[in-house]
Parts: sequence; C-alpha cells; structure tokens
Amino acid sequence: MPKKIVTFWTFFCVLFVAAQKPYKQNLMLMGSSFDITVVAKDSVEGEGYIQLAASEIERIERLISSWDKNSQTSLINKNAGILPVKVDKELFQLIERSLKISKLTDGAFDISYASMDKIWKFDGSMTEMPSVNKIKESVSKVGYKNIILNTKESSVFLTQKGMKIGFGAIGKGYAADKAKELLIKEGARSGIVNASGDMNTWGDQPNGEPWKVAITNPLDKKKAFALLPIANSAVVTSGNYEKFVKFNGKRYSHIIDPRTGYPSSGIISVTVFAPKSELADALATSVFVMGKEVGLNRINQLPNIECVIVDENGDLSTSDNIKIDKL
Repeated sequence: MPKKIVTFWTFFCVLFVAAQKPYKQNLMLMGSSFDITVVAKDSVEGEGYIQLAASEIERIERLISSWDKNSQTSLINKNAGILPVKVDKELFQLIERSLKISKLTDGAFDISYASMDKIWKFDGSMTEMPSVNKIKESVSKVGYKNIILNTKESSVFLTQKGMKIGFGAIGKGYAADKAKELLIKEGARSGIVNASGDMNTWGDQPNGEPWKVAITNPLDKKKAFALLPIANSAVVTSGNYEKFVKFNGKRYSHIIDPRTGYPSSGIISVTVFAPKSELADALATSVFVMGKEVGLNRINQLPNIECVIVDENGDLSTSDNIKIDKL
C-alpha cells in the first residue's frame, strides 16, 4: 500500500476513534442502581445502546426474580417439597453454575440462602443477639445439596418444603454480563456496565487507555488505596461498612454464612477481579463468609481470579498475583 494511503488511513482511524464519546445513564433496575456507559459516535447511538442494555437487564429480572410471583424462580420455590419444575435452559444453567460455586466454596455461597429466617436486623433495631437455637433454626432449610437438577428434563426440584432459592448474590453480576454480551453483539465497541459495584468492561476509553477502577478505602470513602486498569473483564466490590451490627465490641456484617446462620466478621471490604461479573459477584460474597485466610487461599487456587481484602483494622491484603501500587 502506498505511503500516502497508509498515512491517510491512519489519520482516518485516529479521527474516527477521537469522534467517539462516552455516554452514561444511571437507571434503577432490579431494585438497584445501574450505571451504564457506552462509547458511541453520537447521543442517538449511545442512548440506543443504553436502552438495549436496560431491556436486557429487565428481561433477566423477569427470569430470576423471586419477588415476581409469575417468574420461573417463584414457581420453583412454590413447588418446594412437592414436585420438580421445568425451566428455561438459561435459568437451569445459571442454577447449575451456582451449585458448582457452592461446591467450590464449601457452601459459603448458596442460592438456597433465601430459605433463611430473617432474624438479623441491620436497621438499628436489634438490641441483642438472637439465641443459639434461633440461629440454628434459621438455616434449617438452607442447603445447596437439596437442590436437585435434571438435565434431561431441564427441571429443578427443592427437596424440602419451605426451601427457597434467590439470586441476590449473583443476579446483578449475571445481568451485567448479559447486558455486556448483547451490546458487543450489537456493535458497541467499548463500555462499562456497573450494577451497584458489579462492574463489567470491554474495549478502551476513547483516548485509547484502559478503563480503571479505584480500590476505595472503606473507612474513608473519599480516599482510594489504588487505581487499577481493567481490560475486558469484571470487578466486583462487596462491603459491610454501611450494614452491620455490634455486640460486645464485635462487628457483624449483613452478609450471613448460610451454613451457620451467623453474620461474617473480620472483613469490611472484598474486591474480586474475574473474567465475568457473575463469578466475581459470587466469590466476593464467599470470601466474606470464608474469612481472609481461607478466602485468599481459595482465590489463589483459581486461574484468572484475583482478590483485594480490607479487614476491620483497615489493613489491605491481596491474592498472590495482583500487585498494587498505593496512591
């Protein structure tokens, strides 16, 4: 190719990229705040992409919501201990992946957590801890091993009456993944879907630099420990610095261990980097429940997964393969 044509083509590409701008909207979806950012040539294209993402997230909510009495998830819960329920392949596979994460985390992650009695209150109304017997009873119907899948029939059966499943610890991450997947398919070259801390990115910023995420100091949210680049991957941060109770000087998180009924303690913030938000979402919750040492050990055994933990003393710990240059 002649040099002049190469030069013109380079100039055209640079001009094209420079013409792209980020367009962002904040939307209330799935009962949470979603920030959707796309890089597009103009506001019409940008807003069109954002509406596509919003419609996809609303579709996911209709599929997995346990509040919607007409959803397949509600039908599974309604028939607990009675009979298996045939579901769409998409929901079946989400439940199947959830059970694999439960096995991976020794039950620290468990979608049957929805069966727990709500005996812990994090609105300031609790004055004493629940009794040992009450806590034990609260998780009597929880147990991922009692979720029976039939691949041939694409059916889900909860073996105990009163059992329920819910996707509060994985649903927003899954929705972010599906919105990203759709936008890429529709031609959006770059963007971020941020589902209340469940963030998934693709492409680069208009200036060619990667998207970046701040590791915030949960004890002082105006400050950040570090700013890290994320390229075509997901990052999820879970924290208990706003929802917790204290008894006898010990801080208890709103994130409850589904195996014991006791709230997690010792950690105030977990950030997980993973290829998909769904996995990062589930693992962030799991690390809270498992604790710092066990959580980091488990993360270090997983390929392409990294983790940053801030404990209740404000100390920062990381998995083996992530290096942070503090700000």
